[in-house]
Amino acid sequence: MGRSIEKALVIGGGIGGLTAAIALRGKGIAVDVIERDPTWSVYGVGIIQQGNVIRAMSELGLIEDYLGAGFGFDHLEIAIPTGKIVAKIPTPRLVEGLPGNVGIGRRALHAVLGARTQAAGAVVRLGVTAETIDDDGVGVSVRFDDGSEGRYDLVIGADGLYSQTRQTVFPEAPVPTFTGQAVWRYNFPRLPDLTGMRIFEGPTGVGLVPLSDTLMYMYVTTAEPGNPWYPVEGIAAKMRDTLAGIPAPEIQALRAQIVEDSEVVYKPLEWMFLEGAWHKGRVVLLGDAIHATTPHLGQGAGMAIEDSIVLADELARADTVDAALTAFHARRFERCRYIVEASRSICLGQLGLGPLVENAAATREMFLRVAEPI
Repeated sequence: MGRSIEKALVIGGGIGGLTAAIALRGKGIAVDVIERDPTWSVYGVGIIQQGNVIRAMSELGLIEDYLGAGFGFDHLEIAIPTGKIVAKIPTPRLVEGLPGNVGIGRRALHAVLGARTQAAGAVVRLGVTAETIDDDGVGVSVRFDDGSEGRYDLVIGADGLYSQTRQTVFPEAPVPTFTGQAVWRYNFPRLPDLTGMRIFEGPTGVGLVPLSDTLMYMYVTTAEPGNPWYPVEGIAAKMRDTLAGIPAPEIQALRAQIVEDSEVVYKPLEWMFLEGAWHKGRVVLLGDAIHATTPHLGQGAGMAIEDSIVLADELARADTVDAALTAFHARRFERCRYIVEASRSICLGQLGLGPLVENAAATREMFLRVAEPI
């Protein structure tokens, strides 16, 4: 058995694209990364990552930089709306000596992944998109919007929920679907007693997540019928309004600190899952481009990172590109489908459109599932 490709193009310089580049370079594959945003920026809130991501980061050789940029923890607390903690769930450690979870700022994670991608020898080009992708069966010729061209053995679409690569390769694919819910996020100084994630039960989902010794963030999920648009001016007051009915003293104290409109990150929650093949010829998709999930189980980025490792493994193992991409799909399909569907079930329950899902039970099941080998 031998490596099936020599050079790949990764479209998208986010979490999935960068981890794909790192994983491919680890197999000796040459990589170009293009990112349409010339500033290569990310929005400045945090992300929750569980043991399967820590295991993946260890496998990618990133663990020291990754843990140094975040906050490791080994438990999850469930609180009722009054603030009383009713359950403390220990979370499994999948790598001996490492924590079971990490909270990390998205900017901090992006800095770690971007630096390692470039240090690994990948070529990163910013402010560039693919205008045409011509797969002739032997290779892929790509023309970029700056007039340059490239020739590749494989093109990887890691360009997110609104993937242009998906629209090009699978024009019949479903479009992202709005769930009826949105998430609000805001950073705060970390509460001294917050040493793990704390989830508050109720129709308005609230969680606190440590990001460093000094920083944490709050997320709030709310029903948003009609998918409204909120201008930046006044959005801090809107976020405060979402927390008005939650009696927990710590939430009310934090609510008073939500004052900067520019620091509120508001995002409608959408999902999509590509039921059929995830590749066509020598073009393959990964991450949110094929299995975008709501954040209720905190596994969206984790699934993209796992995709990257599995894809690189299969490309190094298989004799042909098609065999590698078919094996990639087979290893990832059911695991990713579970995350999308289980996360969506929590969302629908909170909206009253399905059975109310108990957070503690759903979280325990998720930890068991993602602990399984990828």
